[in-house]
Amino acid sequence: MAQTFNWSIRVYIEDTDVGGVVFYANYLKFFERARTEWLRSLDVNQQSLMDQHGIIFIVKSAAVDYHAPARLDDEVTLTVSAGRIGRASVQFVQEAWCGAKLLATGQIRIGCVNMAGLRPAPIPAEILAKIRKVV
Repeated sequence: MAQTFNWSIRVYIEDTDVGGVVFYANYLKFFERARTEWLRSLDVNQQSLMDQHGIIFIVKSAAVDYHAPARLDDEVTLTVSAGRIGRASVQFVQEAWCGAKLLATGQIRIGCVNMAGLRPAPIPAEILAKIRKVV
């Protein structure tokens, strides 16, 4: 069973739509930030990936199901669980929660690409080892 990483954010006015709820696309931003913090918790810095390895992670696919709205000033807890790991990609399951209420569920697949041509590149072995440690 994969370890689940949790990271919390506060909903600001800029995150909401005219109806006062979190704009649906912002969940993708929230999920992105949580994955970045998950990597940081594994001692993987995205700037270092660019500088030392010439690679970046990109979103290859994303599917989000929305269950309930978050509103201004809510504290939203985002979860990150890594699933299938390939040579150049990782499948994530992510959730957004407000207390015990599930807000959104995402299936996000990221790919590793080289910065020069944005072509698929293998995830460096030392990074893969850190990811596999928590899966």
